[in-house]
Amino acid sequence: MKLFRKIITTLTCTSLLTACVAIHSTADELTWIEKVANTTMARSPEAWAMRPHKGLTEPDWSYTYGLVLLGFQRLYQETGNEAYLNYAKTWVDSLIDENGNIKDYVIYEFNIDDINAGKLLFMFYEQTQDPRYLKAMQQLRQQLDWQPRTREGGFWHKRIYPWQMWLDGLYMGSAYLAQYAHTFGEDSAVFDDIALQFTLIESKTRDEKTGLLFHGWDESRLQQWADQETGLSQQFWSRAMGWYAMALVDTLEVMPADHGKRQQLLDSFKQLMNALKPWQQASGIWLQVTDQVGREGNYEEASGTAMFAYAIAKGVRLGYLTKDWTSIAQKAFDGLTEELIVTDSDTGQVHLTNICGSAGLGGNPYRSGSFEYYVNEAKVTDDAHGIGPYILAGIELIKLKQK
Repeated sequence: MKLFRKIITTLTCTSLLTACVAIHSTADELTWIEKVANTTMARSPEAWAMRPHKGLTEPDWSYTYGLVLLGFQRLYQETGNEAYLNYAKTWVDSLIDENGNIKDYVIYEFNIDDINAGKLLFMFYEQTQDPRYLKAMQQLRQQLDWQPRTREGGFWHKRIYPWQMWLDGLYMGSAYLAQYAHTFGEDSAVFDDIALQFTLIESKTRDEKTGLLFHGWDESRLQQWADQETGLSQQFWSRAMGWYAMALVDTLEVMPADHGKRQQLLDSFKQLMNALKPWQQASGIWLQVTDQVGREGNYEEASGTAMFAYAIAKGVRLGYLTKDWTSIAQKAFDGLTEELIVTDSDTGQVHLTNICGSAGLGGNPYRSGSFEYYVNEAKVTDDAHGIGPYILAGIELIKLKQK
């Protein structure tokens, strides 16, 4: 009989964990992120199948795959192992036809989540100059030209979520737009628009008392989840702020050094990091609902923590944060590895636990944005929302140590 250090609560992959023991060593980031990547490829030889709880039978253009496979691209850059690159490229090529059209992508749905996977195309176009990739990138770029906006100019999250801005959307859309503008030399006015997206949503969602950011804002105040005076959702969800933190640091990396709004975005990044710091638990991990320490049902959550670790480590590497922040990122990565990764003693495969499988606001079935809603969303072992940022965070810590 195998012994467990802790009970693993998951929605899926239960059978994978029947012979697991806890990991205690965090000696080498590269070792662990390769283990996670190799386990992912072993259990899902085709990338589109890595989220079995979604019931997919064929590839689907989705932000979650873009998140994970960006980690695989960067792992390839670090190791030179083409298996990681090919894993991502096979997925991309299964969804982009000979004319550069993305399978099942519908521009007029104005789903800002659909933009994120386009980040994978920058590397593949640079490597191959294949016009299919350029055409696909241009389609995604065009969506942002047409994206519906709030009265002050903020991108709607989706056509089916009118008048709403969510923190998630800055990573999905604005960070892509920044990379596109940088890569193809677009006019500085594009960065004016990008800066507007960040400054607008922060001005609406920032809590003056804590400095934390609420998940979403409804300009119309028509949504049930929205406060009738402020339009804000109710809670501080760690992953939402993780998306936003990653978006800020990725955008700052490519934003012109002399842009007039750059300092404002840099200040926003530092302000958010300082607001998050007190809520890191002794384990190094942040909670699902960030500030509700000790509240029944709240738990240490992997994806938000990994996103914060990535943003902090990259922020230190690029000089946006002082070197003493390195220990915060390291503590987060080590906490994930020690507390939330388990290894199968029979196969040697590793599994990242305590990942919130999905969360949002409104929609059907309705999502209230309450504390009870966030903590009762299913936890999914090895979900893309967790393994992608975990790999990305490990890469950033490696780069930081190599600097």
